[in-house]
Amino acid sequence: MLNLIGSGAPMVVAAFCIPVLIRGLGADRFGVLTLSWTVIGYANLFDFGLGRSLTQIVAQRLGAGFDPEIPAVVWTALVLMLLLGIAGSCTMIAATPWLVYRELNIPGLLQKETVLCFYLLALSIPVVITTAGLRGFLEAHQRFALVNVLRLPLGVFMFLGPLLILPFSKSLTLIVVALVAFRALAWLGHLAACFRVSPALFVIPSWNSGLASQLVRLGGWMTVSNIVGPLMVTSDRFIISALLSVAAVTYYSTPFEVVTKLLLIPVAIVGVIFPAFSVRWVQNSSGAAILLAQTIRYMTVAIFPLVLVVIIFANEGLRFWLGADFANHSTKVLQWLALGVFMNSLSHVPFAMVQGAGRPNLTAKLHLVELPIYLITVWAMIRYQGINGAAMAWAGRAILDALCLFIMAAYLLPARTFKVTKVLVALLVLLSCLTVAILPHDIVTKVLFLAVTLWAFALSAWFLVLTPVERARVQGYWARRRAYAASGAREIV
Repeated sequence: MLNLIGSGAPMVVAAFCIPVLIRGLGADRFGVLTLSWTVIGYANLFDFGLGRSLTQIVAQRLGAGFDPEIPAVVWTALVLMLLLGIAGSCTMIAATPWLVYRELNIPGLLQKETVLCFYLLALSIPVVITTAGLRGFLEAHQRFALVNVLRLPLGVFMFLGPLLILPFSKSLTLIVVALVAFRALAWLGHLAACFRVSPALFVIPSWNSGLASQLVRLGGWMTVSNIVGPLMVTSDRFIISALLSVAAVTYYSTPFEVVTKLLLIPVAIVGVIFPAFSVRWVQNSSGAAILLAQTIRYMTVAIFPLVLVVIIFANEGLRFWLGADFANHSTKVLQWLALGVFMNSLSHVPFAMVQGAGRPNLTAKLHLVELPIYLITVWAMIRYQGINGAAMAWAGRAILDALCLFIMAAYLLPARTFKVTKVLVALLVLLSCLTVAILPHDIVTKVLFLAVTLWAFALSAWFLVLTPVERARVQGYWARRRAYAASGAREIV
């Protein structure tokens, strides 16, 4: 919940701030500001997976009781990340004139100001990257309250900062200076939090070549997934634009951006279980299997009803929000993408377990194999089915990716500790229900289908998904709630 609030609250602030910023700055200036946000958001690619590697190694050291080694791990990782950040700064500084004057179609009156903004952003890259490392250290200690106390104002200020400056100036340079300065303050806050969590970090920074090679090796494989994964997420829009039209991109990308917001739930959960997997893997791999099964069950209970509602009422929702024309073009797109999001949500769990076990090479190789197959498939499906074909290809890739990751996780775990066959059968049943929901129905049939399916799912979740201990906890919680409500009623009387 803390992770979900830390990631989701800035989006709520953005929904109110962005329209005001567009009106106040104008379309061109706001476009440059959007590019600045993008640069800040994607600067973490320059860390080459070291932040997540740091989380994994520190968590494993904590689980194995090798606490004295942790300061060397942290300072070695931060030195590497600082060097990579400097390299990223130099790369961006060198590329800025070419980007601004030749590639980005920046209006002439804004070009010099944009160049200055990009230079300032380039200087902030080492701060952004090392902040990710410090956050990884806190996550390894599972200090998610601290992480989100720091993350929330950072995310909110990204949108609120420009809005506070707007009444006094429309200068993009001033806005970017404020954003960069706040990032620097956030870095100091993360550093202070790390010292508070582990006073052992108050040592002379040391360098360990062996740890450096381990960090680079793990981070390199994680970087492959970090690059190839987003490429598979975004490439379909470019292919749609090339084969169909820009308007088709709009009809596809709008439902995509909406339904993928459901992924905030698995991302919030995986942020917690990744270091937990790393700890349990070195302590007792059977414990990792138990955590994997629990998380899959909870994720299924949280995601399936939401996806089912989206699929069943996709047409009505799009009509209400964007009109009949948009609904006619995008209903099937939204439905197939929602099915893919369901499987993609669940695949986050075995993905985190495999990487937490120190085997990011497996997930990277899987993505490298998937990429050409997916690109060929999405190209063919768009040729024959248009944007509906693109959505079907994306959903198919998500299903295949999830199945491979579940099998991969079962392969790494001790025999018979994770019942992958049982999981795959359950997923097949749920996918069948979601596929039937995609079929066209009148509104009465939709409501009846939703009611019956949710009733059957609730019964299955209660008797087959939850364990007796978990059912007892739920019953105890509701008993306490009823007792509390009854005592309040007696006081009123």
